[in-house]
Amino acid sequence: MNFKKIKQNKFAKLLLNKYIWVGLFFVFWMTFLDTNSLLVHLELDQKINKLEKQKSYYLNELKSDKKQIKSLQQPFQIEKYAREKFYMKRPEEDIFIVEFEDSLND
Repeated sequence: MNFKKIKQNKFAKLLLNKYIWVGLFFVFWMTFLDTNSLLVHLELDQKINKLEKQKSYYLNELKSDKKQIKSLQQPFQIEKYAREKFYMKRPEEDIFIVEFEDSLND
């Protein structure tokens, strides 16, 4: 087969077309080698998803904290919270902390 017969083949025409080669090189470059490549975009998408999950977690925490602040408006609620969390007491009281064996860390 000579070169003219090879050029008449449809598949050979595609392989010899310079625009196809330039297009393939461009796609390869944009997918792997460029600073804004597809791989970088996939990595950034993963970071965005992680940050959105963190955002929803912190928004839920913010809601629960607002509820807790709202419940601490009365003085008896503040006293209850201080006694439970910080083991505070009145001057005439004694505090006894009871720990069960199964709750202790070994």
